[in-house]
Amino acid sequence: MAHDPLGCDDCPVRDVAVCAGLGERERQTLARLGRRRTIRRGETLFLAGEDNIACATLVSGALKLARIDSEGVERIVALVHPADFMARMFATAIDCTATALADSEICLFPRDVIAREMQGHAAFLDRLLRATSAQLDRARDLIDLIGRRDARARVAGLLLMFLESACIPARPGDVRRIDLPLTRGEMAALLGLTIETVSRQLTALEAMGAVRRIGLRGLEVTDPDALRTAATG
Repeated sequence: MAHDPLGCDDCPVRDVAVCAGLGERERQTLARLGRRRTIRRGETLFLAGEDNIACATLVSGALKLARIDSEGVERIVALVHPADFMARMFATAIDCTATALADSEICLFPRDVIAREMQGHAAFLDRLLRATSAQLDRARDLIDLIGRRDARARVAGLLLMFLESACIPARPGDVRRIDLPLTRGEMAALLGLTIETVSRQLTALEAMGAVRRIGLRGLEVTDPDALRTAATG
């Protein structure tokens, strides 16, 4: 039986992550050069300004990518979801700090190893380009969301993004539960709102029957159509 150092056989994202573009032999070679790591909520994976020596695939959990502005305020610029690949293949330094929003599992690889795989395997390069394109699309969607005038549209749109990132389609008649990866404060910072405004809009969405809050982080989307309508502003 082949050694499986990263637990690839049981990996929940093995068929959708960038490594899905490799054959079994190449996957095993990559696995021997990587390592699996658990990072706890609040723990930093990459720190802005550090040497760019590693790449990572998120297996489970959630991370945020953030920068600190000149006034010392954190600015969240992206969210990282399972199967996302974190890499700056052609840069020498890390540009954003990556912090776990929940207990998370990652596969960590040396950047030079990934660079070699890019050169030697067209299927892997295709996967990497597709993943990069998808992350760019999400970044554009986030910019569009932040630019909406209506606060309710921003909050509702962000909740829909959370649904999509959890691979839970928002279909009519369905009730889907998610655990919010961001605190109210982090949602406010991301959307350019105050914490009070985020709380008011969550209350309003609950009052209209679109969602139901469960504890501090739990959320049920009880009416996806209503949530989608609210997101259009």
